[in-house]
Amino acid sequence: MDTTPFGLPPQILAFDVFGTVVDWHSGIAREVQALRPAVDGAAFALAWRSGYQPAMRRVMSGELGWTLIDDLHRLILDGLAARFGLQDLTEAEMRQLNTAWHRLDPWPDVVEGLARLKARHVVCTLSNGNIGLLANMAKRARLPWDCILSAEVFRAYKPDPATYLGVARVFGVDPGRVMLVAAHQDDLAAARACGLQTAYVERPAEFGAANPKDVSPCPANTRHAGDFLALADQLGC
Repeated sequence: MDTTPFGLPPQILAFDVFGTVVDWHSGIAREVQALRPAVDGAAFALAWRSGYQPAMRRVMSGELGWTLIDDLHRLILDGLAARFGLQDLTEAEMRQLNTAWHRLDPWPDVVEGLARLKARHVVCTLSNGNIGLLANMAKRARLPWDCILSAEVFRAYKPDPATYLGVARVFGVDPGRVMLVAAHQDDLAAARACGLQTAYVERPAEFGAANPKDVSPCPANTRHAGDFLALADQLGC
């Protein structure tokens, strides 16, 4: 049996999705370049993603009412269109581009790693992405979730404690039996503050090969793994 600093193994593995499970940078770059080959896809992907946190803060501050990530993505996209020469796209093309987030590819280790982890644990999403987006992504990428949990369920975005504690509440377990798996140290720190176990997974190319991430271990995390297969090894799956 796996042992942890909490004394008990996790029952629920809750996964951050964008960057941790799927490669958003390559997917977004690919989709915009399919519409406009002359666009710098890498720069566009980074710019679109950089609007994510500011857009969520507008909701959290009360400036905007509760808004699905699909709709926030569209607000950001509308603001970027002229900068990247996309202002003449049709409405149908804009809608298609906006749903690029539904069609992101998983990292190479993900499908096999999730299948192994699922054999001994409940595996679910814990993403700010909305349910429709996550379901479409899972269907296309064959992600074997037991359950899709989203900010939409809790009407709160991470890092609001309602999201992390919500996972424990949904499954009727103590927060200490939930492990958040993520490639983002700030997400993991917020989960730890709520009593969850945490596993950091290295995704050095999240922002593209030209912008490698620092994936140094943080000793506060329960686990640190190179990928989902390595995490499965550590958890005895």
